[in-house]
Amino acid sequence: MENTNKSKNNIINKPWIQSLLAIIVIFGTLSFFLYWQSVKNDVFIENSYLKAPIANIAPTTSGVLNAVYVKDGDRIGPNSQIALVGSEILYSKEGGIVTSAPKVLGSYYNVGQTVISIVDDSQMKVVGSIEETKGLKSIMVGNIASFTVDAYPENNYSGIVENVSAVSNESSVVFSISDKRAIKKFDVTVRFDHNKYPELKSGMSAKITVNTRQ
Repeated sequence: MENTNKSKNNIINKPWIQSLLAIIVIFGTLSFFLYWQSVKNDVFIENSYLKAPIANIAPTTSGVLNAVYVKDGDRIGPNSQIALVGSEILYSKEGGIVTSAPKVLGSYYNVGQTVISIVDDSQMKVVGSIEETKGLKSIMVGNIASFTVDAYPENNYSGIVENVSAVSNESSVVFSISDKRAIKKFDVTVRFDHNKYPELKSGMSAKITVNTRQ
């Protein structure tokens, strides 16, 4: 046993072993420092989701639904014919994906009653809600941001902060345990190039990381 301990001590006391251990310690310290430098200015927004504008197409005169030219999931361009109510042809204003279209003809639609809904995924953004005490003051329009979505956790997407709301989201109020003061939440909107990420869909849950160094 004593010989075994002496052997271990002899190995540890060898100069090349000591140099190797020193290099490992230095490398580990440097790696930690570089990682800390890379994330110290990052602000994380957990409560986020993808959002795109939805157009609800309705007739300007009441009538019976005589024809439907699209179906759920179809991608259409702007100014496309989508339905016929009475003698009025309904057109899409913007392009996008049909999210809701009637499957049966003959229903009566009143003025302003939605016939078909279309989501404009080209205008999709990521919207996050952040507490005012969790780094809101550091976020500025133009900051580089990245985000992930729960549906594709292995993918990392990039974007730019487009807007930081000027007023709080009053529907999202929590209370600080320490002083009982109301802590308000504010919306942060990140734009991105949807053409690069066609798999993303409006309504997906997301997490945003904002790089506040820029």
